[in-house]
Amino acid sequence: MSRTRSIALTAIVAALAWTAVLAGAAGGLERLYVLDCGQNIGKDQSRWSPGVNEGKSIEFSDNCYLIRHAKGLLLWDTGIPDAVAAMPDGMVVANGAITQRRAKTLAAQLTEIGVKPADIAYVAVSHTHGDHVGNLALFPSSTILIQGTEYEWAMTQPVKPAFAATQPIEKLTGDRDVFGDGSVMILSTPGHTPGHQSLLVVLAKSGPVLLSGDAVHLRDNWENRRVPSMNTNREQTLASMQRIASVMETRKAQLWINHDKAQSAQLRYAPAYYE
Repeated sequence: MSRTRSIALTAIVAALAWTAVLAGAAGGLERLYVLDCGQNIGKDQSRWSPGVNEGKSIEFSDNCYLIRHAKGLLLWDTGIPDAVAAMPDGMVVANGAITQRRAKTLAAQLTEIGVKPADIAYVAVSHTHGDHVGNLALFPSSTILIQGTEYEWAMTQPVKPAFAATQPIEKLTGDRDVFGDGSVMILSTPGHTPGHQSLLVVLAKSGPVLLSGDAVHLRDNWENRRVPSMNTNREQTLASMQRIASVMETRKAQLWINHDKAQSAQLRYAPAYYE
């Protein structure tokens, strides 16, 4: 057999093997929906991108993601509070640094795809900042998946997450294979907050997607490894970025940066979905 043919056969075998890995890892994973969970308008981009566009405003997208698996539904983040949709001027937070807006409520978008809050088995939160946990109260019977370090830290903050009094809370200590088949993996990526986490979703047709949470806010920040001034730990942030890069390389995963408006504009929002 010629060397060229041998190389070609090796490439084909590798491609087939990777396809098999994807199909196997996808397991019972059926669909991923992207939900519009609001917009953040920051007064000064340099708060998130040190030294860049000082004094200039910037608009961030804010997405939530619903994952349909044979073993149940998982909602990743809950976004800006639905109540903000009724506020014509939005809601000012972070001592005036950010104005939050909502064009659509999370509740309405779930209804549009035939999902009731009680149907959702798990709500996993990347972290406990208000634009990610604003609608926890909608899901009093869903089990919250949160890093234990994040939960303990959140309970020391002036504004605590609105967990329901009877909310089932599972405090994680690192990574978690949510459904036990490798299709939905919570990854510990601290730094933005002490217990920040990201999510790897292995789709059978679209391939692996890594949802960043706030491990990184913008594509330019990712490419230049910029660390926002409000992050709790710079070294952890950089280590988490490197971990994400390693996972992307190993799994050939796309990186979906939650707050990058330009990238979000290219995504298909519910009722459309990814498989």
